[in-house]
Amino acid sequence: MGVSTSSPGKGIALVTVDFPPVNALPVQGWYELADALRSAGRDPGTRCVVLAAEGRGFNAGVDIKEMRRDSGHGALIGANRGCYEAFAAVYECEVPVVAAVHGFCLGGGIGLVGNADAIVASDDATFGLPELDRGALGAATHLARLVPQHLMRALYYTSRTATAAELHAHGSVWRVVPRAELRSAALALAAEIALKDGYLIRLAKAAINGIDPVDVRRSYRFEQGFTFEANLSGVAARVRDAFGEEERS
Repeated sequence: MGVSTSSPGKGIALVTVDFPPVNALPVQGWYELADALRSAGRDPGTRCVVLAAEGRGFNAGVDIKEMRRDSGHGALIGANRGCYEAFAAVYECEVPVVAAVHGFCLGGGIGLVGNADAIVASDDATFGLPELDRGALGAATHLARLVPQHLMRALYYTSRTATAAELHAHGSVWRVVPRAELRSAALALAAEIALKDGYLIRLAKAAINGIDPVDVRRSYRFEQGFTFEANLSGVAARVRDAFGEEERS
């Protein structure tokens, strides 16, 4: 359980997340993921990183139960900072990051894949931000990198999800494959990228980040300010508790 790194092929680092039962990461898990991604990118032998997960789905966001156990704001601050670090680690990784997504990709999962360089998804993958149903805000910055602006708003306000096929139609998912073929398809794309010159691919990553029209770090941090406001006002706890009752019923 946790975050592990392996080398399935020349120039490829595979970072795998495994936090049963649904890959809802605790605060420490986000920091572990950030460290693993940054370490993989710093390795001069790495030319591409594949981010994948074990279990039922790719990522279910933050650990809501950890939030509920904290009577203060420590868990909230930790989760916000941890997510910020993990999302930034994907974006700032010195080499391209390919996300291999299966099952559900929710909340913080959108932050990860929205900052990835390429996405390969299984045909059962779904993507969404159920934040408003959980008393939270954030990652609209990253959803906007996956779907057009008005669709992003509709998905955000309704907490609905989009399928891998829909995202593929919008051009944000590279390939959609059967679940059994997901890992091999993601590794195949990574292997193709890893054939490039190691120094040149790092220059390419830095150059592409440098021409991004939106500063994803600044815009996500702006969103997080409203998350704090929602919590300080008490509305976040009220909605989060109602969501918990639905889970238990």
